[in-house]
Amino acid sequence: MASILIAEDDNAVREFVSRALRQEGHEVVAVGDGLQALGALETQTFDLVLADIVMPQLDGIALALKVARDWPDTPVLLMTGYSAERQRAHNLEALICDVLPKPFSLKEVCAAANRVLASRARASRLN
Repeated sequence: MASILIAEDDNAVREFVSRALRQEGHEVVAVGDGLQALGALETQTFDLVLADIVMPQLDGIALALKVARDWPDTPVLLMTGYSAERQRAHNLEALICDVLPKPFSLKEVCAAANRVLASRARASRLN
């Protein structure tokens, strides 16, 4: 399946999302903040970056901007529990795939990731 990078500072959410996506058959690398995510991106290729917006060191929006610049073929799906942050992310519609509101179910996070991955696969077949 796909290789997914998760950047989430909350251990419980990071483990929940990691477990859900692994059960779907995806390979998952999970890190605790945006700087760690950048380090992972420099050493490995990912099919999707799934990042929390509010994180220490480097937030999800700053991470999305760097991914769009340095790894433009890697889609970014953001997640947040803060409505103000969600609105801030929607101003980046050209750079991100979607914003997943917290709390979400196992089914919802898997569906969102699979939707982005399917869209990416369709786009690559057209090119």
